[in-house]
Amino acid sequence: QVQLVESGGGLVQPGGSLTLSCVASGRISSLRTMGWFRQAPGNERELVAFIASTGSTNYADSVNGRFTVSRRNTGNAVYLQMNSLKPEDTAVYYCYTDTWAGVRVWGQGTQVTVSS
Repeated sequence: QVQLVESGGGLVQPGGSLTLSCVASGRISSLRTMGWFRQAPGNERELVAFIASTGSTNYADSVNGRFTVSRRNTGNAVYLQMNSLKPEDTAVYYCYTDTWAGVRVWGQGTQVTVSS
């Protein structure tokens, strides 16, 4: 079993920065990919960024160049550094991990609001 706990959401002004953290517990040796989705009201959940166990990363076009995903060396935590935030980045951000067994586990979600 794997559990994910997120932190770091909040209210920030346009152009500001915020860092989200997600720490995994349980069978952390089973973690393959870790990353972030987000869901704004009325919208589908969309992939924001992920980082594989190899360290390779992938970003949505809408955040590429502004957001950076990273992973703790031990592999049991993932971070999302968000810069130059825009109102359209407002959403609930969900951490996730895909295990080597093909199971996807979700965090509880953390609210990010970009507003003046």
